[in-house]
Amino acid sequence: MAVLSGLIRVMEKAARKAGSRLRRDFGEVEHLQVSRKGPSDFVSKADQASERTIYDELRAARPDWGFLMEEGGEIAGDPTKPRWIIDPLDGTSNFLHGIPHFAISIAAQEPKLDGSGWGDVVAGVVYQPITDQTFWAEKSRGAWLHDGRLRVSGRRQLSEALIATGMPYQAHGDFGEWMKIYGALGPQVAGIRRFGAASLDLAWVAAGRFDGFWESDLAPWDTAAGCLLVREAGGFVSDYRGRSLPVCDAQVIAGNDPLHSRLHKIVVEALKG
Repeated sequence: MAVLSGLIRVMEKAARKAGSRLRRDFGEVEHLQVSRKGPSDFVSKADQASERTIYDELRAARPDWGFLMEEGGEIAGDPTKPRWIIDPLDGTSNFLHGIPHFAISIAAQEPKLDGSGWGDVVAGVVYQPITDQTFWAEKSRGAWLHDGRLRVSGRRQLSEALIATGMPYQAHGDFGEWMKIYGALGPQVAGIRRFGAASLDLAWVAAGRFDGFWESDLAPWDTAAGCLLVREAGGFVSDYRGRSLPVCDAQVIAGNDPLHSRLHKIVVEALKG
C-alpha cells in the first residue's frame, strides 16, 4: 500500500475540495441547457471557483510557492521554491454539455538549480470528480490510482493498440497536421479515441487503459501532471522531435517504450509530406 507524502496529501485535499464543488455545479448544467442565457457563463464561473478553491488551499499550505494557472495566469513566488501548475477544470466542453468526463490537474514543478528556468515536475495529481478517482505520482515513487500501483500497457503491436488523441477545433490547433497523423496512424491501430480531457487521457495511458496518446497545441496545465504519471508508470513522453521535456505541451506523444517509438516514427513520417 502506498503511503501518501505530505505534498500529495496537500494536492489531493485541494483537488477534492474543488471537485466537490464541481460535482454540485455539474448537476446544475442540465437544467441550464434550456435557459435563454445558456450554461456558458455558469460553467466559466464554476471553472474560476474551482481554481480559487485550489489556489487558496495550496497557498495556505505552501505560502512561498508560485503558481501557473489556466485562469489566473502566472503568479511569482520564491524563485528557489517549486511552483504549482493548475488546471481547475480540464474538459470544459464536456462539462458544458453535461458529459461526465472532466478532471482537475495539479502538478508541482521545481526550479532549475542554476536559476535558468523550470525543471522537473516532481509531483502530480489528476482527480476525476464524477468517479472520485485520484491518479497521483511522485518522482521516483511511481504512479498510483489511490493505493494501487499503475503500469503502462504491455502491448507492443500497433494493431492491438487503442490510441487517444485530441482534435483541433475552431481557432485551436492545426487541423491539417492532425489529419496527416490520423491518416497515417488510423489504418494501423485497433482504435482511436477522442474524449476531450488531455489530463485524463495521459492518466489513462499510465493506467494501461489507453496504449498511447498524441496531441499538439496544449498548455502546461493540461499535461504537467499527466506527463509525470506516464513516466512514473514506466512509459515515455516526448514532443514530435523526440525530446523528453519536463512538460510536453506544444506537442505530446506518450506510450510504453515500443509503442512510443512506433508512434513517434509515424508522426515524423506523416509530417514530412
